[in-house]
This record gives sequence, structure tokens and C-alpha cells, in this order.
Amino acid sequence: MENPIDHIVDLGLVNFTRHPENKNYVVFRFSDSDRAESFEKELELAKIWFEKGEEERKIKTFILFGVHKNDYKLAGKINFLVEAKHKKPLIPFKSLRYAVFLLSFIALTLALIGYWDAQKKIRRSNETNTIVNPTR
Repeated sequence: MENPIDHIVDLGLVNFTRHPENKNYVVFRFSDSDRAESFEKELELAKIWFEKGEEERKIKTFILFGVHKNDYKLAGKINFLVEAKHKKPLIPFKSLRYAVFLLSFIALTLALIGYWDAQKKIRRSNETNTIVNPTR
């Protein structure tokens, strides 16, 4: 199987893979220099040994970090923290975020009211033994 970093259709869902030549290492890659710098600083603070390199592709230049598989768990946590630190919100405008939340809350409230109303009708029809919604 091809190395995901070298794959032509890279969706970028994860930014790490096994080292293509040495299976004892995991390679983390960053296309954003700010994230790469943060990752490097955090690795140094955690005293994790790593190799750093750059690789130019057709569209982007990737900054690569090779970490030994024994340090993978801690490096993975650092990777998630760096991604969280630099992530952008899904809905960038605060007012739009609140509007989506409000519309969702209203839709959920209406659905619950409709459910409770239907349950009342079913209970009433069971007590009187009549059909709630007869078809003709």
C-alpha cells in the first residue's frame, strides 16, 4: 500500500503516518508553519527527540517531524493540542453561531411539543376506544 503522505488523493484527515523506510518512526506533517513551530516547541518542552525535515510537493511545502514510536502516544497528544490551539471555528461569526443554536433549539422544542401532543391523542383514543386518524 502507498504511503498516505504520498497518495495523490490526500484528504488531510490525519497528519501522521508510519515512516516509509523505518517502521520504528511515525511522521507528523504540517503544511502550516505556525502549527509546525508550535508542535516543535511542545516536543522540545516534553523532551521528545525528533527529526525535522521539509518536503516540497506540487502545491504545498510540508514540514515533517519524525518521532520514535515509543514516544507516539505523547506526541499524538501534543499534536491534538496544537491542532486545537490553531483551529478555526466551524461557523466564524458569533451572531450566526447563536442564530443556528436558536433555530436548533426552536426546532427541538416544536418536535417535543408535537410528540407530547401525539401521545395525548393516543392515550385519549385508547381510553375511548376510537380511532385517532381514520382513513376513508
